[in-house]
Amino acid sequence: MNNTAKKALKISIPLLLAIGFGWYMFSKIPISTIVPYFKSANYWWVLLGIFFGLLSHLSRAYRWQYLLEPMGYKVKLPNSIMAVFITYLANYGIPRSGEVLRAAVLTNYEDVPFEKGFGTIVAERIADLIVMLGIIVVTLVLQFDFIFQLLEKSIPSAKLILYAILAILFFGILFFYIRQSQSKIALKIKTFLIGLKEGLLSIFKMKNKWPFILHTLFIWGMYVLMFYVTTFAVEDLHGISLGAVVIAFIAASFTIAATNGGVFFYPAAVLGALLLFGLPKDPSYAFGWIIWSSQTLMIFILGVLSFIFLPIYNRKRSK
Repeated sequence: MNNTAKKALKISIPLLLAIGFGWYMFSKIPISTIVPYFKSANYWWVLLGIFFGLLSHLSRAYRWQYLLEPMGYKVKLPNSIMAVFITYLANYGIPRSGEVLRAAVLTNYEDVPFEKGFGTIVAERIADLIVMLGIIVVTLVLQFDFIFQLLEKSIPSAKLILYAILAILFFGILFFYIRQSQSKIALKIKTFLIGLKEGLLSIFKMKNKWPFILHTLFIWGMYVLMFYVTTFAVEDLHGISLGAVVIAFIAASFTIAATNGGVFFYPAAVLGALLLFGLPKDPSYAFGWIIWSSQTLMIFILGVLSFIFLPIYNRKRSK
């Protein structure tokens, strides 16, 4: 298969999966069911959620400078901000393409070599992954009783213990296999884990490590806060527990990373998570669409404006 065909498949397959999944979900929950929730939503809470989302993106753009400065590059903050919004917008078309485009923006307008700019983006992703894993671990600890009861309801205790033992054995065997094997898959996993370790250690060796860490925590704090305050826009979700919010947030976040900006999958992930807590189906699904639509609209507007004003800003600056 040639490169053109591979690129076409990378673009078309996620889009076709999203469209097919969207058609399936709307056959189960028609659009007419969620429209009333859009009409009755309190959009002041939605705007507050957009504001918190905006703060997280601006913090990400500022944090990027901490990785670039040690290499001798003083990037203009407007260029960094516009590159971030272009990244998010591009990822709605082709997943993960935005990171390449973001590094290219620095190469074109700030003379930062592409490989160095892309390397800082990888370091950023490692930091984000570590925080995301931390959120998952904390959630599992705080919601352990709920998760255990949920598993106990669906799986008998004897089978649950058996599955736990099998899982421990599986990961134990997998650990020794990865450690000893020289296969391509094992080497890729080892390379990833080594990169994760080196990325974590490099953060603590940075000159501005504490501002970088604080910005990282702030970014993810704003993500969760954005998600939480938007629940107040839907009256039927008032009084939702923080545990439900965080679990729904984690589920939805994975869809953004794995698909074209979470289109169709994001609301479904929110719905699936909130149903676990016994929340009503229709408002939960409507909430997923409200928060996804509001954040997507912000990204679309600011991403398009960034595409337009990036060359204008740099042309004026060069003059």
